Amino acid sequence: MTIDARPTGAADPLADGWRRPRGPRLGYRVDAWVALGLAGGTALSLTLTRSAGIMDDSPWWLAALWVALIALPLAARRRFPEIVALLVSIVFGVFGSIGVTDALFSSICLYVAIYSVGAWSHNRILARWSRLGIITGMFIWLFWTLIDHANQATSIPELSREGFFSPYAAYGLLQVLLNLVYFWAAYHFGDAAWHAARRSAALEARTLELAAERERTASQAVTLERVRIARELHDVVAHHVSLMGVQAGAARRILDRDPAAAARAISVIEESARTAVDELHTMLGALRADDVDCDGAQPAHQSTSTRGVDQLAELAQENADAGLSVRMQVIGDPRPVPGTIGLSLYRIAQEALTNTRKHAGAGATAELRLRYETDAIELEVTDTGRGSHPPAAPTSGEPAPGAAGGLGQRGMRERVAAVGGTLELANRPRGGYLVRARVPLAGASPAPAAEALTPADLLVPTRPVAE
Repeated sequence: MTIDARPTGAADPLADGWRRPRGPRLGYRVDAWVALGLAGGTALSLTLTRSAGIMDDSPWWLAALWVALIALPLAARRRFPEIVALLVSIVFGVFGSIGVTDALFSSICLYVAIYSVGAWSHNRILARWSRLGIITGMFIWLFWTLIDHANQATSIPELSREGFFSPYAAYGLLQVLLNLVYFWAAYHFGDAAWHAARRSAALEARTLELAAERERTASQAVTLERVRIARELHDVVAHHVSLMGVQAGAARRILDRDPAAAARAISVIEESARTAVDELHTMLGALRADDVDCDGAQPAHQSTSTRGVDQLAELAQENADAGLSVRMQVIGDPRPVPGTIGLSLYRIAQEALTNTRKHAGAGATAELRLRYETDAIELEVTDTGRGSHPPAAPTSGEPAPGAAGGLGQRGMRERVAAVGGTLELANRPRGGYLVRARVPLAGASPAPAAEALTPADLLVPTRPVAE
């Protein structure tokens, strides 16, 4: 199941077609209050400008109309930024040409209008060209006004027009520089606000995705832990119960004519039961440990068993005691093996030998080889049985219908896959069955030669149970 971490109707903030959300209704109310505040400030500034004699006396209704048209449209700047900016710029230029203006708030209104196009426009191409068009028109109007006033001696008469760089020319250049900074700021900070909103939306979307991913990971961790527990239980119970069943049957058949051999078989049953209980206690203790994470899953690098490649000789001896002739060989120089890999190989060998006892038939023998290579370790279990081994589990992970060994073989595949190895399950051409697992050993260094064991050191004597 795929979980969409983005809010309903929201586009990907990193996509080219992302549109900035208009925000809650509170934002529209704030814009309305800002527009009313600017209208009040513009009215006060206009009154002071008229009182100072800077602006020509004009009808009060014309001044009131100018105040309304220059400020009140800003209430809709979030919803219709391009239209509002165009209207405010036209009002600014037209009424400024006839002398209806102030010295402060009209410029603030125009700045907010241009800024809002960059901050709120959904069409970024239209936002760019509409602002460039407004700015170009404003500079054309500015140059036209400066040239027109330069030819009127009554306009700013205190500034001389004489000379190559006259005082009036300096005044005009100052106006151009001020307008360049003014319009650049309105353009730049509008875009900056849009990009900041996009980054904020992307961060929010990623936060939601991470939360959803964490939920998926927690669910997967619980599922994987349940599979791991089921696999461990299968390996422990199947091996030891099978061993106890074989020994119990042998003891029952020879109890009357060979009590000593029956006693040995019962001792094997007792030892197998004790070992199974110990392994179950170890596994349950690990599940109840304090370092189990908050999702209920044990860390992957920890094992619920102390079994590993060092205990393969004990495993071979257990099967020999159960009546299966097992020969073990260690090829190559032994080296340290990570606990997870060691446990996986041990369980694979345990399952393979259990299947041999169950399916290989009477008189079958088995060979267990542990091969240390330069960059890998390989476990091979073969038998000479004539019985019918269970078919290999399908690659889908489901056990083969009617196959008693489906779960065991699936467990082998899961264990090998978990440590990055490969598994081969096949019938041998000359009879018998082959289980071969190969696992990489990245970074493992060989043990000192003095501690290496020869294959002869690990030959396990067989002691079949008398019939």
